[in-house]
Amino acid sequence: MKKKSFDFYIQGAVQLGIAFGVVSILARWITGNTILSSPQTLIRYGLIGGIGYAFMGGLALVLFGFVARKISYTFTGQMTIGDVLKQKLNPFGYWYMMILLFAMGIYALFIQTMGAGLLLYILFPFPLFIGMMVFLFLLFLIGGIGGLYRIHQLAGISVILIFGTIILIPVYSYMHEGVTTIFEGIRLYHPYLLFTKNNESLWFISTGLLVFFGQMITDRATWQRVFIIKKEKVKMAFVLTGMIWFTIPIAITSLFLLAISGRSFDNPYSLIFELISILNSNVLIFVFVLFCFAAVLSAASSELHSLNTLFIRNVVAEFKPLSTQQQFKYKNIFSLALIAVLFLAALFLTPYPTQLLFFFGNIYSSMIFAILYIVFSKGNETLPPVLSSFVGIVGGFISSPFTTYFESVWISFLLSGILCGLFLIKKAIQQHSPASSSSEEQPYDTN
Repeated sequence: MKKKSFDFYIQGAVQLGIAFGVVSILARWITGNTILSSPQTLIRYGLIGGIGYAFMGGLALVLFGFVARKISYTFTGQMTIGDVLKQKLNPFGYWYMMILLFAMGIYALFIQTMGAGLLLYILFPFPLFIGMMVFLFLLFLIGGIGGLYRIHQLAGISVILIFGTIILIPVYSYMHEGVTTIFEGIRLYHPYLLFTKNNESLWFISTGLLVFFGQMITDRATWQRVFIIKKEKVKMAFVLTGMIWFTIPIAITSLFLLAISGRSFDNPYSLIFELISILNSNVLIFVFVLFCFAAVLSAASSELHSLNTLFIRNVVAEFKPLSTQQQFKYKNIFSLALIAVLFLAALFLTPYPTQLLFFFGNIYSSMIFAILYIVFSKGNETLPPVLSSFVGIVGGFISSPFTTYFESVWISFLLSGILCGLFLIKKAIQQHSPASSSSEEQPYDTN
């Protein structure tokens, strides 16, 4: 594949095996929200919530591995989720899904940008807008200009830093402080963290699993990785990634347990500063800071790259054919416009990470059955996925004033699932009805 072609920008140089496929997926899904949500989840839902956060993300990756195998074998030669939607849906359904994908993609990129802003503001004593400008400039260079080839170069560094952080810091700190001392400090100052009979944490875990899986099954960057990993290895790559990913939030949670052992704190975000203050080694502090920055930059670059690809290949190209030069030109303009919007949004909005995680929960849960229907159904049908996702989204938002947030997410999921199930039953009845069977029989020509 030529380096100056737009296909090289989309897919890089070669197909990936299991090892680097795992690295690429990890770099996409270890994000700033993973780091920032861990302390808030720990404080609000206790140790069970911290473990549950790891469980729901890891299990979602494992489950998506089985879907990814079907995608890889069924839609050979495609590059994006938009290519699949174009193949399976009519124009109305295609543009409906594309609007939702862009809304979720821009929102996901906003999550990463907010995570970067909060981390930079906590870690470094300079104004927020300076840190944001530096981050967004690097984001444009890697995700906007560099493409998947540069993203994979950063992915290797990011994964090394991730494992260096979750191995070196906990081992050093727990050996230095002592596991018993840390446990006694938590039991004395924060005994509520050890409370296990917490029904709200079970709601959080079960609903979080829906939201995580909905994010993955609609994630633009994840679909692109499905198409660049070798078919026979794609399922194993996602399964192994889920098993590895499960350990990372637990390791981060253990770091924050160390930070609050035997002491109080002002707010969940201050735990990051507390953690840095108790690390006696400048090397460990440097490793932790690099880990935070690399994780956020890698995930955000993947999201920006996937949005660029979707915009050029599946939006602009639908209206007019583009030369290679025009593809890169429009891609750069779109990247700069997105970055400008993100910069302004990050300066004026400061939501909490768990709010960011669940804000689009109704949409994510409603899209699960719709995408599964598109992937596994035979033929080209627009009505079932479009109608089921739309009814699920609307039903979830209508019910939200009368229910808890977690319940409204489940309502969205169940409404979408019921409608898809009804369409499947109707389709099965039509296929096995006598009228359908007789119409399929070819008349015997006696002449």
